[in-house]
Amino acid sequence: MEQKKRRSKLKFNNIVLGIFGILLALLFLSPFYIIFINSFKSKRELFESTLYFPAIWTTDNYKSAFERLQFFKTLGISIFVTATSVVVIIIFTSMAAWVLERNNGKTSTITFYMFIAAMLIPFQAVMLPLVRIMGKLNLLNIGGLIFMYLGFGSSLSIFLYHGFLKSIPRELEDAAMIDGCSKFKTFWYIIFPLLKPTTITVAILNVVWIWNDFLLPSLVINKPATQTIPLKTFFFFGEYTKQWNFALAGLVLTIIPVIVFYFLAQKHIIKSITAGSIKS
Repeated sequence: MEQKKRRSKLKFNNIVLGIFGILLALLFLSPFYIIFINSFKSKRELFESTLYFPAIWTTDNYKSAFERLQFFKTLGISIFVTATSVVVIIIFTSMAAWVLERNNGKTSTITFYMFIAAMLIPFQAVMLPLVRIMGKLNLLNIGGLIFMYLGFGSSLSIFLYHGFLKSIPRELEDAAMIDGCSKFKTFWYIIFPLLKPTTITVAILNVVWIWNDFLLPSLVINKPATQTIPLKTFFFFGEYTKQWNFALAGLVLTIIPVIVFYFLAQKHIIKSITAGSIKS
């Protein structure tokens, strides 16, 4: 009898949680619904009925937004900046974490904790001096932007790599050294492949951050021809605030790459977390 009561109670709790989950999902998806359906409406229809489906679905808004956003060009710039920054961050921070973890001296320990402490410094506290210095060095361009992403992305990436490296036995490196491998070859051919779960996590975290970043590109990039998607969207949205149908169509175009990346990366982030937990 008691077992029956427990099962019925558990079933009731699951139903309540399921209903709550559905309501929460609808709440979070409602802004995307509003943006999507209104991007297919005319200006007049948008102001008449915001929540209802359009009477006539039109793609003219997307054609106009596509041309004025210079979507393919802007998308290419964002992909280049994001991909290059992430590759540079992965290469430099994985090597730095390996050296810091394998050397047990005070210098390595102090350096590691300095990287950790740097995560506590807000970007707003250093952005003006940084931009002033980079301006004097003539690095207020895409190259300078990638260099700054390396600096801001290093702390968290080194922290993640450093923790994972503790689970890799040093005997592998000793065996490689005995076989005549240099330090660089030992890292690149022995250690780096074993860091794959953490590398995937580092890549995903930095891709999401760099792709969506607005503040740093707005300070560094001052030419319309080299604007990233968040920057281009900001100016496009500001230009068409009275024409919400165009603005919302442009917003949908900029959201699509993020959604595609999310679905592609979802499986890998779960695998990396699982592999990391097994390793530890």
